[in-house]
Amino acid sequence: MRWWPSCVLHLLRCLRLRVCTRRGRSRLPGWPREIWAYVRLLVQSLYFNSLTNSDVVFDSVFEPVFWTVDHVTRWFGMVFVCLVVILTSSILLIAYLVLLPLVLNTYSPVWIAWHLCYGHWNLVMIAFHYYKATKTSPGYPPTVKNDIPFVSVCKKCIIPKPARTHHCGICNRCILKMDHHCPWLNNCVGHFNHRYFFSFCLFMTMGCVYCSVSGRNLFLDAYNALETNYQTPPPPYTFKDRMIHKSIIYMWVLTSTVGVALGGLTIWHAVLISRGETSIERHINGKETKRLAKRGKVYRNPFNYGRMNNWKVFFGVEKRSHWVTRVLLPSGHAPHGDGLTWDIFPVKKDMMPV
Repeated sequence: MRWWPSCVLHLLRCLRLRVCTRRGRSRLPGWPREIWAYVRLLVQSLYFNSLTNSDVVFDSVFEPVFWTVDHVTRWFGMVFVCLVVILTSSILLIAYLVLLPLVLNTYSPVWIAWHLCYGHWNLVMIAFHYYKATKTSPGYPPTVKNDIPFVSVCKKCIIPKPARTHHCGICNRCILKMDHHCPWLNNCVGHFNHRYFFSFCLFMTMGCVYCSVSGRNLFLDAYNALETNYQTPPPPYTFKDRMIHKSIIYMWVLTSTVGVALGGLTIWHAVLISRGETSIERHINGKETKRLAKRGKVYRNPFNYGRMNNWKVFFGVEKRSHWVTRVLLPSGHAPHGDGLTWDIFPVKKDMMPV
């Protein structure tokens, strides 16, 4: 009866081999296994080591959300750019076809000259800065070995990060003096295009306010005409008249809404520029201020050169004429510095004597 255990063992081996073969045939395709491995990695990262804190847990739990937002923003960037171009073009179409004939037939020559000069100057500034903001590279740190001082190493790019450099998850690379990723530009706002972005926001806000204020009476007349049309017998308005009224209402509502929203964003960035910091550095400096305040110390931003100096450095103003040629007129000059190294002035002094 000694053959009995060996036969049983042989039978068990055969059954095990057959089960393993069936499991191999019924394995899931590649993409579900990758998703499952990614989920397991996220769960394991919650208890990876003793250095785990609330920030690590938060980043791990919301990593799928961040990944989704980054990819959606990346793929819809051109849609947002086209939307900006289409909406701006629609306002220009109404201005030239509807408002310009009214201005020429109603206003005095002085007011006609004012509207033509200011309107076209504002339009040129908006178009120039928007084009430069979308097409200008924000600036990237070198990926080869160099002697440039750095403050840390990017965990995703695995390259040294100079001061004020941060990684953009949408662009998937590090950006010099990164402020934020703007979906309306389909580009990051960094060292080399930060001025273009702010100037675009400023002049777009000025243009929207100009259209809203100058077209207020036209909007009220058009609104009252359409409102009267629904409450009383319709006046002798033609189809062309009704389309003109609706166009004026559309222009006033759009420019007023954008003027308020974009105006708030412009004021916020102006405050940051006055303080010598970016949107990301605002959060970092806030945390450092609270951390040092608990120790009885005061945190000072090393890149704050003083309110006026900050604006000079931001616009690249090196002499008085630059306030006109580089701020009030289109200019493609490079920003101050290379974005890799930064001067630190603990004592605020005039960096550019103007």
